[in-house]
Amino acid sequence: MWESRTKDDLVIEVWEKLDCESVGRAEIEAIEVAVESVFGESALDPPMALARFLSDEGAHLRHSEIMQLYLERAGETAFDIALRNASDLSSIPAALASIRRLDNLRKKIAAENNKRSLNDLKQAVLGLRSELQAQVSDQRTPADVRLRAGEIDEWLSHWLRTPEIFFAWVDLRQNSPDFKGKFGSIEE
Repeated sequence: MWESRTKDDLVIEVWEKLDCESVGRAEIEAIEVAVESVFGESALDPPMALARFLSDEGAHLRHSEIMQLYLERAGETAFDIALRNASDLSSIPAALASIRRLDNLRKKIAAENNKRSLNDLKQAVLGLRSELQAQVSDQRTPADVRLRAGEIDEWLSHWLRTPEIFFAWVDLRQNSPDFKGKFGSIEE
């Protein structure tokens, strides 16, 4: 349906297709739906960031609607914010950095002995895995995106089962001939 290959291009493509004089809540939400359907939930930017990007591209903003959307979503907890900041799976290096953040969050929660938050973290990661698995199984998704999603899904699976040895495992994985054949050498 969409022709864009990058998130920024998709945002502009959707905005142009909406053919609107100004951008407010409805337009931001429509763009979010398109970005999520193509790149996954982890690729979503906050409404204010989307609005700023569109403004830089020449859009006229309906500020009050965008501010209302921001305020509705601003009720996020510190856990929600930390989790969102650790959910960039748009590339192999970004995914590895996100898993490092997830692991730091896991260690912090474990040190606090907060079993509920540990379970919430596990459920959130299982949700990320479901999104990745949906990308892998969707034949409309470009082959390189499906390949990357499958790899990152495997990483998250290993991290969930054995977080203590995950980073040693992923170093071995990145140096394997199979990985290098699929993705080349990855610079962090």
